[in-house]
Amino acid sequence: MKYLNEMKRPILFGLLIAAAVMMGVQLEARVFSADTSEALRKIEDVFTLVNRRYVDKVDADLVAQNAITGMLEKLDPHSMYFDVSQMQAENEQFDASFEGIGISFELLPGKDGADTLAVLNVLPGGPSEEVGLQSGDRIVKVDGRSTIGYTDDDVRKNLKGPRGSQVLITIQRPGVVDTIDFEIVRDQIPIYTLDASYMLENGTGYIRLNRFARTTYQEFLGSLRTLKAQGMERLVLDLRGNRGGYMEMAIRISDEFLKDGQLIVSQKGETDDSNESFYATSSGLWETGPVMVLVDGGSASASEIVAGALQDHDRALIVGRRSFGKGLVQKQYLLRDGSALRLTVARYYTPSGRLIQTNYEEGDKLDYYSSKAQRRKEDGTKSSTDLLEGIADSLKYKTDSGRTVIAGGGIIPDFMVSPDSLSPLIQAVLTRSLENLFVRNWVDLYGASLKSTWGENQDNFVSGFEVDPDMMNAFLSFSAQKGVVVGSRATDSADPATFSDTEFEADLKNIKALLKGRLATRLYDRSAWYPVWSEVDHLLLEANLLWKPAEDLALHYTSAQ
Repeated sequence: MKYLNEMKRPILFGLLIAAAVMMGVQLEARVFSADTSEALRKIEDVFTLVNRRYVDKVDADLVAQNAITGMLEKLDPHSMYFDVSQMQAENEQFDASFEGIGISFELLPGKDGADTLAVLNVLPGGPSEEVGLQSGDRIVKVDGRSTIGYTDDDVRKNLKGPRGSQVLITIQRPGVVDTIDFEIVRDQIPIYTLDASYMLENGTGYIRLNRFARTTYQEFLGSLRTLKAQGMERLVLDLRGNRGGYMEMAIRISDEFLKDGQLIVSQKGETDDSNESFYATSSGLWETGPVMVLVDGGSASASEIVAGALQDHDRALIVGRRSFGKGLVQKQYLLRDGSALRLTVARYYTPSGRLIQTNYEEGDKLDYYSSKAQRRKEDGTKSSTDLLEGIADSLKYKTDSGRTVIAGGGIIPDFMVSPDSLSPLIQAVLTRSLENLFVRNWVDLYGASLKSTWGENQDNFVSGFEVDPDMMNAFLSFSAQKGVVVGSRATDSADPATFSDTEFEADLKNIKALLKGRLATRLYDRSAWYPVWSEVDHLLLEANLLWKPAEDLALHYTSAQ
């Protein structure tokens, strides 16, 4: 064995394998067969010719990036290249932290497309909370320079920065005449991967995870302990929309539900170090209580590892829609300029032996994703039994108790729940973001009063606040001015969307939940949305009717040897 930086190869060769050098990976001589070396020389020749002989001056780095992208796009839909800026954003998501001032923000539409910057939420424990920034504050200057026309990239460049560095923020606070200056010292800001954790009715705990990052297991474990202390008797683990992340986090979370020695997931690749199986250990925190896992078409990768393991061992009832279908494992290789290659190195298999990866043709991403969208449409109102019909025997597998599950195309829930069809009125409100725009104005007018009434106690607000007739009438008047008219309200719109009072009454509960949920999010944080919306969440309401089969599974699992 020898390191690549000891080999006397041309410069392009070194660029192509810089990832291995930077990661300290030792490459065996057999990797560089005669065919491989000849292919590398061909790439080097073309790269040199393009840079020396092309009619126009070319950017060598861009040519190299395009070459890398071209190599990957014919492999599979999940092998990809990240440039330096993309890699920074990826690292923040997977490391679950960033360095900045500690706010979530929104760009408000300004005149002539010149957006302005506003604070959506002040993140708990961060430097912005410490100095006194508030939800709804408009950031008008950063270090003395106007923020009018800011983009997301401008926010990243000017508000994020090294821990310990200072930035001067000038804000305009609704209801306050003069601007206010805040000098903020940037710090390490956590990004939480657990959206919500709280108790539903009848001893039911609820945990929602949005991805699997470095901190996910610890966040999950802390919430699980808290819910147990609050008397939890059964658990809903909501993985809807969770696109995955670190396999290790999925394995550790699955371990909390499974018995010692049970297989969680296995992976198989071309190299020996890509072949591995992972098993549960002893003393999981929730090895006996009933569990229900919610999934949908946005549940992918690590989410499917959890759902697949718990389904194959008959440990949890899987409820919702067919999951995404990503059964490929990527390994990340850092390149010398800070960019990175994320390469598929293995396929993973659920405990029963299922590969749940959706078919793909030569990495064609457009066909890959459009076929998934078409499949979700075709699934429609099908039941789990319907989806099992006509499946080839080679794709059928058995759970520990003998239930049939299938490979290919994601995890099929034990109980399929039909998608909730939104009414035309709700669609009109959501497509125009009327509930969000209205609540933003409402917080500008009454935010201080609401905070005075409800304080920092999110639970009291969620359980006690009601959208009263005055607020609802104000919303309907606001909506009418924006072109969504209920009843005979006046409007300035030339072509309004009109709805009857009867249609409004049918949607009243959903509209109240939208307004209350958006208000809770602005007054507190994103986690406040979920306990409000749970009262009208179609899939969650349907799932709550299925605890008998979930409890039967738990009983059978506990009694099985």
